[in-house]
Amino acid sequence: MRSTLVLNDLRVQKIKRADGGWSYAILWPDCSIDEESESYLSLHEGSGSQEPYAYYLVDHLRWRIREGLTTETVTMRDLHRYQGAVGAQVPMPHGQPWRVPPKRPYGKSALSISAAVLKGFYLHQCAARGINEQLRAELDVGRLPTKIDRNRAFLGHTMKSVKTNPLAPKQGTRRRHPKMLPDGARPELMDAVNTARDEMVVTWLSDTTLRIGGLTGLHLVDLHLRENADCGEDKRPHVHVCHRQGNLNGAKAKKKEDWKIVDGVITGGEIYRASPAMVSSYFKYMTTEYAKYATGHGMLLIQLSGPHTGEPWAPDAARGMLRRAGRRANLPGRIKPHAFRHTTTNKILDVTNNDSWVAKAAGHWASVQTVDEVYGHPDMHSPEFVSALKTLWGEEA
Repeated sequence: MRSTLVLNDLRVQKIKRADGGWSYAILWPDCSIDEESESYLSLHEGSGSQEPYAYYLVDHLRWRIREGLTTETVTMRDLHRYQGAVGAQVPMPHGQPWRVPPKRPYGKSALSISAAVLKGFYLHQCAARGINEQLRAELDVGRLPTKIDRNRAFLGHTMKSVKTNPLAPKQGTRRRHPKMLPDGARPELMDAVNTARDEMVVTWLSDTTLRIGGLTGLHLVDLHLRENADCGEDKRPHVHVCHRQGNLNGAKAKKKEDWKIVDGVITGGEIYRASPAMVSSYFKYMTTEYAKYATGHGMLLIQLSGPHTGEPWAPDAARGMLRRAGRRANLPGRIKPHAFRHTTTNKILDVTNNDSWVAKAAGHWASVQTVDEVYGHPDMHSPEFVSALKTLWGEEA
């Protein structure tokens, strides 16, 4: 399904697939697909990366048109100029500003993504079409591996070099958890929310490291909130976060862990332990608002007002609720769901004497480097893991 809206510029088009998921393509004003971007974006079909990559790439292609450049003629200096035009510090003049108010320059994280997209796009084009060998050679570079690189790799002692990106911003000292919640945010938010559903969202985000896409994508069958659930994967109350393409509210778990349902029992996915407060908030919500309004779709979080009352609640709606609750509570800054994830991880590190292995397992982080530059994978059933969560939830260890 494609919109018929025609703009006088390249644009990103969202396209619904037969499996219920979404694809993203870059179109010209005449509605034809840009073939170069299509061949690159198709490499990320079905992944959560395709959407942001499409928007970063369309911005660059618009700039490239203004500069009169093509894949055949663009140089490494041009790519550095583009990075400078969108916010990077580059030791050269980069011409006219590109992201002018009300747009803001890219921050460091956005510049890193932009660099990854540019490198991937041009390496793919140069290799597939056999063009611009000079640019391909300058992008396809490596560096000597560090100890962290070797720890990540199997048989890391045999590594001679690792790939690097000459367009990426310089990496300085990593700041741990730069976007945490303000002190005392949880009780203030609990006082500011208006519904049992919203209380449950604050509680579940506070007591786990759930991402908002995973939380709003939960189905009732994903919840094993009693002891010794039939899945046999955890004796304690827990939830299974499963990546689904066709959720009615568009919510998706970030990680694509394998999962299945056998005889009505779900197994696999990402498993998150549930605290007593989470279980209590769930039953309060289910016996009041959910029982009154739910329309039989089987998803956990529902809309409580408006023309679509009872239908699944979207991730953006949850973000808006937290933002408004933060304002009512007079909390500084903008309350974002991911801040709960950072805050919880920080608390786990505090109560485990900075044990990055436990924090990685509790937070389902993709890399221990995100936690503390150490790789490891502890047992979720270890006494240290259980003790850390009980201390976090205010229970007796």
